[in-house]
Amino acid sequence: MARYRLDIEYDGSAFCGWQRQANGLAVQQVIEDALAAVDGAPVVIKGAGRTDTGVHATAQVATCDLTKDWRGDKLRDAVNAHMRPHLVAIRKAEVVADDFDARFSATRRHYLYRIINRRAPLAIDAGKAWLVKRPLNAEAMHEAAQQLVGRHDFSTFRDADCQAESPVRTLERLDVSRVGEEIHVYTSARSFLHRQVRSMVGSIEHVGSGKWSARELRAVLESKDRTRCGQVAPAAGLYLIGVDY
Repeated sequence: MARYRLDIEYDGSAFCGWQRQANGLAVQQVIEDALAAVDGAPVVIKGAGRTDTGVHATAQVATCDLTKDWRGDKLRDAVNAHMRPHLVAIRKAEVVADDFDARFSATRRHYLYRIINRRAPLAIDAGKAWLVKRPLNAEAMHEAAQQLVGRHDFSTFRDADCQAESPVRTLERLDVSRVGEEIHVYTSARSFLHRQVRSMVGSIEHVGSGKWSARELRAVLESKDRTRCGQVAPAAGLYLIGVDY
């Protein structure tokens, strides 16, 4: 038996999230079913990040133990063939050390949030970004966002159902930039609270639209009060884009 690392991308629109659930189709289930069909035995995979319903990934990482020895490219192609027509793809598969764990070995996770800032509705990017019609000041959003960088109690931006033992996290990066009609929010940390990224994005959008000042965003953070959080940005705009080990 050998342990494998899988590098995965998926369109989360049709899934109830990464983690297998009783009430819908999960990305984990699609991959596990394909692996079982290929390897001939039940397989359980462990992912680096448990993305929510509708969240996408270009660089999810998972580990699994298989009964057969596989060459990485052969495993990748076989599993991808069994996952059709689901919009999930194994980009790379390789053997790793037995103590490598996709979740607990990770040292940093990187996310991108896409906002499309225009009046016209989305066509090609429907389900892939958050459409915000009112004008947004990306520079003001970036400046205000820097107040969230560092080690803080992020209770304000923590989902009510979050199961983390502590609301304290160290946010290493929260950068906002405009690329044409798109606003990109990049954030990095060792770990995030449940829906923390989407909660932060929804709040800094308030700064971009002029609803809040940077000082008000700081006060919201320091309040440690979930009820003072801005709107939670839609899942469609969020992408897991990297995991460091």
